[in-house]
Amino acid sequence: MSELVPSEILKNRLSYQGSKFSFHVDRIKLPNGVIGEYSYIKHPGAGLAVPVTADGKFILVKQYRFAIQKYLLEFPAGTLEVGEGHDVTIKRELEEETGYSAAKWQYLGGFYLCPGYSDEVIHAYLAETLTKLEHPPAQDVDEDIEVVLLSRDEIEALLRSPDADSSLDAKSITAFYLALSRSPSTMVL
Repeated sequence: MSELVPSEILKNRLSYQGSKFSFHVDRIKLPNGVIGEYSYIKHPGAGLAVPVTADGKFILVKQYRFAIQKYLLEFPAGTLEVGEGHDVTIKRELEEETGYSAAKWQYLGGFYLCPGYSDEVIHAYLAETLTKLEHPPAQDVDEDIEVVLLSRDEIEALLRSPDADSSLDAKSITAFYLALSRSPSTMVL
């Protein structure tokens, strides 16, 4: 296998700077020598928790996603703030989105969400030894979220269902299987 040569950015153009990400259109020379124009989203990354209760229930959020104009079931997740580690981000997001905190955390790994147009990396954690907070932090005002507890069986049934209206998003499906591969005995059927 040949040594990887990085691409060379010949011209960088910031097209849009949003509050959470930026959109770039760059002229790039690929490692194979091909030159072209590529559009992509630069994203600070995110943290995601797979929270599991003592009785094996998974805590998800039913969240409205405006881009597709419907609700999806997702594990709690959030974008990294400037200078914040993904381990800090996900602890905050778990409390804000679900009203639970976790005493036991296991890093499951990081993965690219959509590398065809974004550099976003999501860092997933298994969150266990959960405590329901007496006074949870307020949810972000721009989110429409409902907490949902499901068993492993119920999640797997949703994944087999052809009904897209009751589906989980890709990051949650990936994190679910990462969690099962690391700690299958704690997740009862």
